[in-house]
Amino acid sequence: MINNPSRKYWNEASASPETHYLNRRHFIRQLAASSGAVMGAGLGAGSVAAALSDREKMYNIPEHALSDKLYPAKINPAYKVKRALTPKDEVFTYNNFYEFSLDKKAHRYVEPFQPFPWQIEVTGLCGKPKKWDIDEMLKAFPLEERTYRFRCVEAWAMTVPWTGFPLKSLIEKCEPDAKAKYVRFVSFHRPEQAVGQRENKDYSWPYYEGVNIEEAMNPLAFVATGLYGKQLPKQSGAPLRIVFPWKYGYKGPKSIVKIELTDQKPHTFWNDAMSKEYGYFSNVNPSKPHPRWSQSTERLLVTGQRVATRLYNGYEQELEGLHKTLYKNGEVF
Repeated sequence: MINNPSRKYWNEASASPETHYLNRRHFIRQLAASSGAVMGAGLGAGSVAAALSDREKMYNIPEHALSDKLYPAKINPAYKVKRALTPKDEVFTYNNFYEFSLDKKAHRYVEPFQPFPWQIEVTGLCGKPKKWDIDEMLKAFPLEERTYRFRCVEAWAMTVPWTGFPLKSLIEKCEPDAKAKYVRFVSFHRPEQAVGQRENKDYSWPYYEGVNIEEAMNPLAFVATGLYGKQLPKQSGAPLRIVFPWKYGYKGPKSIVKIELTDQKPHTFWNDAMSKEYGYFSNVNPSKPHPRWSQSTERLLVTGQRVATRLYNGYEQELEGLHKTLYKNGEVF
């Protein structure tokens, strides 16, 4: 699974400071407030396309009528990280998305992928199962921005501002049954649009993941629909992905189409493929090495700096209830 292509990293001085990013956000909001014609109720895909810069088009940010109305969202100050944001250029062009490519340049192959229109089915052991249209979902749940640390199992890390809403809100909306003990996720399957699904037939597409319901209901668990104050780029999991910041990145499936509440422990993609290398819980744990490399340190994107890996990716305090109950036997991986 690991792929370490030869790369030239930017100098630390080239990284955009967080204050610059926030200042740009303030300017964008002021500009939007003075542009009633652009923000009108009749906004169409053409208007969105005109509003996107050439660089943003290069980032594969999809055109969608709701984009300018929803992004950037209000920042939730409760979710901060004492680490500089990873520059947007690097985040949008350094991806693990095997549905499109096995290397880190998945953004080169996503152009055929169409994330709109899109539907997400919420089903299983719940009182109100529903097939949501993505537009309906985006309007039903207030969006907010949270900055999280992100840790890949390959021992690289970044810091990114996600936009979205708590997964707990969606699960509560569907009224889960008391018998529901797990939450299963399924990603899209479109071989005609995703060259990786078409050519990499050794993998069991579509991608699937799962967690215990206590994990899904933790306030940190997040449905991400945006990134860096914009709608999610295609290579970043458009139109929505799941983020569990205390787990390795592969536990957060991208471009999902189904969420199922179940009483059966779900199989997971990488655990089925290589159970000795990828666990079910997959919590970030510096004392649990991968069979082929150490997890005691992580490499920050762009700077290449090596820093100590933190248990649960630094979210131990927020997981107090979980690591004293669900993870109490040391089953953190």
